[in-house]
Amino acid sequence: MKDLISCAAIDPMTYPEAPPARHPRFDGANGQRSVRSTRRLALFLTPRVIPLMLSFAVAAFSLSVAARAETTDPQNTLVIELKSGRVLVKLRPDLAPKHVVRVKQLARDGFYNGLKFHRVIAGFMAQTGDPTGTGTGNSSYPNLPAEFSSEVYKRGSVGAARASDPNSANSQFFICFGDGCRRLTGSYTLWGEVISGMEHVDRIATGEPPAQPDIMHKVYLLADAQQ
Repeated sequence: MKDLISCAAIDPMTYPEAPPARHPRFDGANGQRSVRSTRRLALFLTPRVIPLMLSFAVAAFSLSVAARAETTDPQNTLVIELKSGRVLVKLRPDLAPKHVVRVKQLARDGFYNGLKFHRVIAGFMAQTGDPTGTGTGNSSYPNLPAEFSSEVYKRGSVGAARASDPNSANSQFFICFGDGCRRLTGSYTLWGEVISGMEHVDRIATGEPPAQPDIMHKVYLLADAQQ
């Protein structure tokens, strides 16, 4: 690979020449009048075109938000309130129906409220759902059978934490920061995906455990909040 400094020092004339810039053509007085006319036209259009372009941009953004709202199923959207804002998780009963039922059950029980993120590895994932905050605790409900799938883990994927036994998932789960979770595909049950607020997940304090762990202030189904 070439040294960056030596590349920067290459004579710019050795690079392909850029196409000639297009300048107004001057043809005596006629050319001057043409330039003045062009400038007057620009001054006339600018204050009208820019607001119009901004209006189109705002309208497009509004349509995008509206489309997302229409496709959000409140019965299958989990809300996690963190210190910096809300995280919306789309539940995936099509991939892991038993796990989704359990998550809904625990959310409605208020089980997750106030629980710590006890294991957070930068670039990998943030784990929570343990009432003891040690990584060894679970809910009082029985463990769940594995519901592995071919759905690829990626940034924002939410999966069930477990012990070495594939059928030991219970209440703990993790949220992936990036593609570092890809290797978990097919070995850990994926039951959700973050559809909004991933920037808040990125702010969770790291550590195993973190010195000052963040908590889930409140966890509930979007449908319950709308009642």
